[in-house]
Amino acid sequence: MKRFDVVALGELLIDFTQNGLSEQGNPLFEANPGGAPCNVLAMLQKVGRKTAFIGKVGKDGFGDQLRAVAGEAGIDLTNLLNDPVVHTTLAIVHTKPGGDRDFSFYRGPGADMMLREDELPLDMLKDCRIFHFGTLSMTHEGVRAATKKAVKTAGEAGALISFDPNLRPPLWESLDAAKEQMEWGLGVCDVLKIADNEIEFLVPEAGKDYEAGAAILQKRFPNIRLLNVTCGADGSWSFCGGEKVFVPAFKLGGTIETTGAGDTFCASVLHDVLNNGLEGRDAASLKHMLRFANAAAYLVTTKKGAIRSMPEPEDVEKILQAN
Repeated sequence: MKRFDVVALGELLIDFTQNGLSEQGNPLFEANPGGAPCNVLAMLQKVGRKTAFIGKVGKDGFGDQLRAVAGEAGIDLTNLLNDPVVHTTLAIVHTKPGGDRDFSFYRGPGADMMLREDELPLDMLKDCRIFHFGTLSMTHEGVRAATKKAVKTAGEAGALISFDPNLRPPLWESLDAAKEQMEWGLGVCDVLKIADNEIEFLVPEAGKDYEAGAAILQKRFPNIRLLNVTCGADGSWSFCGGEKVFVPAFKLGGTIETTGAGDTFCASVLHDVLNNGLEGRDAASLKHMLRFANAAAYLVTTKKGAIRSMPEPEDVEKILQAN
């Protein structure tokens, strides 16, 4: 028995999301707590999982806000540290027509980048069933070393490794550097959640044939036991063993913006893995997993932000029962 179901490491930041216009016609931005790894944990808390976060925020008002909101969600923040010098990372989220997003980051540096190897809680990393990470904690040397040590520590203690590439090109010195670190993550994970644009980036020869792209990734990285591809408003794929399943997205109206949708999907998948494991999965079980994940992801798009917008499990079930 492990103390934690899921431990995640990475960024906890403020997403400034546009929320109307001022009387002068200027855009108004709402300070929404976010950051992909912590978003995942927030949804896992909604479904009753015990989670913990490892990372850094600034010793500032935004850092205080993030600590309060993530704590309110029930996430263990024993190892959320405050950097005394570097401020909390900020992201400006511009919503495009249709709900997709464009990001501008204030992270030169940001507190999430300052986590060091010697600050890792090794006992916690050895005491989780799943360890989850992305690539924002791999953009710079110090936090990259911490991330890789955390993966190694958790994996050697028997945890499943979950990875979401979460490509954000503006944060990398080059796309080649991004690809190198993304492929490192692909090479160590058991469970992969990858978006359609990230498959196109890593497997350009497959184009928009995501089934073909996933097959290429499975061949290159046989360690990946469960590979899920999110295709936005179209739906999602799951590949596990010899099974492959596609489930359309729920298009029920009311979508505002898509921040947190992939993280909600990822958390729902990890919840299913904790319940059902990775061995012997048939098409029916994968379809059940994707339907719940798609419904949860849809619901988070009907609100702004992520951590405080995670859906209640009963609301997800209502959608599943009605559709």
